[in-house]
Amino acid sequence: MLRDWTNFFEITGAAGAQLIGLMFVVVTLGSGWSAKQSEQAIRAFVTPTLVNFSGMLLEALVVLAPWPSNRPAAFLLGLGGLAGLTYRIRAIRLKGEADIVELRGLNWIAYNGVPLLANVCLICGGVGLYFERAFAPFAIAGASTLQLAAGIFGAWDVTLWILSNRKA
Repeated sequence: MLRDWTNFFEITGAAGAQLIGLMFVVVTLGSGWSAKQSEQAIRAFVTPTLVNFSGMLLEALVVLAPWPSNRPAAFLLGLGGLAGLTYRIRAIRLKGEADIVELRGLNWIAYNGVPLLANVCLICGGVGLYFERAFAPFAIAGASTLQLAAGIFGAWDVTLWILSNRKA
């Protein structure tokens, strides 16, 4: 069922891995923060962005593994979606408690809404894959695409924030 999607997941997995590496470079740029400011920023914004990219990489690894059937992949993807959903709810709370910036409107959607939707898509894709439904690969690919979009937005926003708050 997922064989036709090999190229897509090879690309998203590679993108996730490369973007994780670039986030380490971005965080290095912000090494002049105060300890309190640094911890809040990392927990509220950097870590969720890394979770987006890591999710893409994990989904690609699960989908591309040579499983004897779709069921192990379905179980892992559904479990990953549930774990991601739980994490996202916690991350929303952390962002609300951070006194760095208040998210409103489109920023709230990009940081919170899109990743929540990605995890719901992943859960649906895992369940659909388990029951061999035709929509499953599309839902899983949709989850990866949404995580990519949210991760790029988060990485760009974090980079701009670091550059504007850097000590000269």
